[in-house]
Amino acid sequence: MATLRLGPLLRYADESSATVWVEASRPCTAEARCADGSGGEARTFQVAGHHYALIPVTGLTPGTTTPYEVFLDGVRVWPLPDTGSSRFPPSVIRTAADGAAEGKADALADGFRVAFGSCRWAAPPANDKDPVGADALDTLAARIAADPTGERPDVLLLLGDQVYADEVSDATRRWLGARRDLSEPPGAEVADYEEYTHLYYESWLDPEVRWLLSTVPTCMIFDDHDVIDDWNTSASWLADMRGTPWWRERLLSGLMSYWVHQHLGNLTPAELATDPLYTAVRESPDGTDVLRAFAARADADPASVRWSYRRDFGRVRLLIVDTRAARVLDEDSRAMLDPGEAAWVREQALDAPGSYDHLLIGTSLPWLLPHLVHDAEAWDEALCRGERGPRWARFGEKLRRAADLEHWAAFTTSFTDLAELIAEAGSGPDAPATVLVLSGDVHHAYAAEPTWPGTEGPDARVLQLTCSPVHNAIPLYIKVGFRLGWSGLGRAVGRRFARHGRVPRPPVKWRRTGGPWFGNMLMTLTLSGRSARLRLDRVREVKGGKARLETVTESQVSG
Repeated sequence: MATLRLGPLLRYADESSATVWVEASRPCTAEARCADGSGGEARTFQVAGHHYALIPVTGLTPGTTTPYEVFLDGVRVWPLPDTGSSRFPPSVIRTAADGAAEGKADALADGFRVAFGSCRWAAPPANDKDPVGADALDTLAARIAADPTGERPDVLLLLGDQVYADEVSDATRRWLGARRDLSEPPGAEVADYEEYTHLYYESWLDPEVRWLLSTVPTCMIFDDHDVIDDWNTSASWLADMRGTPWWRERLLSGLMSYWVHQHLGNLTPAELATDPLYTAVRESPDGTDVLRAFAARADADPASVRWSYRRDFGRVRLLIVDTRAARVLDEDSRAMLDPGEAAWVREQALDAPGSYDHLLIGTSLPWLLPHLVHDAEAWDEALCRGERGPRWARFGEKLRRAADLEHWAAFTTSFTDLAELIAEAGSGPDAPATVLVLSGDVHHAYAAEPTWPGTEGPDARVLQLTCSPVHNAIPLYIKVGFRLGWSGLGRAVGRRFARHGRVPRPPVKWRRTGGPWFGNMLMTLTLSGRSARLRLDRVREVKGGKARLETVTESQVSG
């Protein structure tokens, strides 16, 4: 009999359809049955001895909240049969109201809620004490479970580092040690596909998170730790890694497991229906070789694959941009996005002007950083390019790797291109009310607002909104460094760096409008018509080992 190994994850939901992702213990037919009689089924596909299905759910009624159950070969496997799951309400699919796609006022009366964050180290607590504080996703799950009819996100954006392939928990280290000799590279890091699956089990079998992901739709994108710290920092870094015996298996396994566990669920049912790789994997008795060949092509030619994607939620447009695998690393033509990727992002942002009120650009790495950090990264890029000669170039490469200097600021041309695209998308008679860049990575939260010197700037309200981590450590040096980075002293020091590297001034100026805040956190945007409201919730631990989300700040962005 087939059993449920992982999931269900509710990935997509619109007015009348949804997708539900599961992993089963053996080949079977996976089925979602909804309380109103709607549902769907899919046959599992196989990758590396694991069996997965993305169940298409159709026939849902617009504007409803419908409980659902999961069956494998006709046997109910979700909700779980044990008593431990009884503390959670039934998993539900909430559909958009009829007319939401056209932005009708009655369909959007309650607003559309987008919660986001990044960097979730999923190590289970030892001796009931969590070394990095309570998990924001666990705490969100507890809040929703306590009041199932109350406020909840309409979509949860997980903006990178869903798993940590290079920083495993003690429990995973012991599991790896029982599997292979950790004295051999890559040591206590993930080496292959099977070990990646263990990371997803550790992360998504957490009871609170498992239930949360079963009932709140999610959009995801990778960042570096999903593969390795500083993934694709530079051409020199990549050459060194490709000369490492274990690297190829690590990278291919990382891309394969990401495609299975995260990327598939990002796609709409229409995109899935025309995706040739998804078709090939499903039609193969064993899709491992097909998927591995795809990952090898993605490694050899990153421009051949697009991990970025677009989702439209009524009059809210979401662009999730891959800032890791799409890079051009040659020092003379460094770019965060290859030309094809950049053209695609531009096309999506400018498509059908006037058809959306809010443009959300999700990028794991912040576009606007503290001024000192921005200038230091731009300076380092100039050094590595040879602006100050070969000795400085060698120093710049060492510094780039040691200090993680590889955000948008370290790709000056791409930084400028994004500034120009945001200004264009946010200007004119059909301009949206807001253009909001949503990011994570840097283990603190803040809001920053740009201006365009010498111009009136875009008509839309533009903000960089950064929220990280969901669950991770925040060392003292991060707190001190980022506070300094936002200070007047930090700005002055940064300009000295920039002058030394002959770095031109960026096309925008920006000021911090909120933060920095530290802790395990989630940001939530509530979008209704042309109104946007922002709230930051941080985990607060209370007596008895309990934790709750406490609002740190709330502000009106537009409207």
